Amino acid sequence: MDAPGLVEFERHRPRLFALAYRMFGSAAEAEDAVQETYLRWDASNRAEIRSAEAWLTTILVNLCRSWLDSARARREMYVGPWLPEPVATAHGELGPLESAEQRELVSMAFLTLAERLSPTERAVFVLREAFGYAHREIADMLGLTEANSQQVYRRAAHRVQEERPRFEPAPAHARELVEKFLNAAQSGDLAALESMFTADIVALADGGTKVNAAKRPIVGAEKVARYLVGLFAKIPTVAATVAIAIEEVNAAPAFVVRDGEAVLATVSTTFDGESIAALQLVVNPDKLAYFQREGQ
Repeated sequence: MDAPGLVEFERHRPRLFALAYRMFGSAAEAEDAVQETYLRWDASNRAEIRSAEAWLTTILVNLCRSWLDSARARREMYVGPWLPEPVATAHGELGPLESAEQRELVSMAFLTLAERLSPTERAVFVLREAFGYAHREIADMLGLTEANSQQVYRRAAHRVQEERPRFEPAPAHARELVEKFLNAAQSGDLAALESMFTADIVALADGGTKVNAAKRPIVGAEKVARYLVGLFAKIPTVAATVAIAIEEVNAAPAFVVRDGEAVLATVSTTFDGESIAALQLVVNPDKLAYFQREGQ
């Protein structure tokens, strides 16, 4: 590729990755989509392209729409619960995350919920909510009418709104709550853990076929507390060098378990007010590969 074309693509690469990740909930699949977009940009007659941003976004988002169908088929065959791949976001890896709305759209909870949307619903919702495109622009990208784009957006927004937590604490306060949560889990304080959970808390663990993890959701404050205490009691038996730190994962404070430079697990929380309503534990090494590579 000629130097100007390469420079132009690289200028858009971070935004393309951020868009693809929000579409897939998978960093690996997002990177594949960005690479395919690059190949098509390389093969294009760029002299005829009026707006690189519009052209690249159109190619990428339609690749994502097409690939989501096959991705979903693979996820239906997945062993145990499927969770998104965690991404370290302290250094702007997924673009601006200054508002509560921006942070929510990359949260583990939202990306899991977004699996219920159709590929077109997800594309319209992400383009509108996360990137601020007008419905006229979205319609041009996706081959819809403007009215149809608005209708799809309303349908997607309604589905998402039904599942949204009523209240998320501010980032600084969320970190304090996560620190309190970590202390209780490490000390084996069942009563303290239960007091921090909603009665119907749900814990999901994603180990795929690589790591032995709970194959079904764990539901209820008492069961989840006992499950966590059991997990944390096993950590010292894995290796004496295992350490747990609180880091920003998908725009929220989360536990990151490491053995040296190797990332063994991430544990993310979903709050409902002051209480933890859901936990997402990712222990599948395939899903942690991007986090380990980019989150050092």
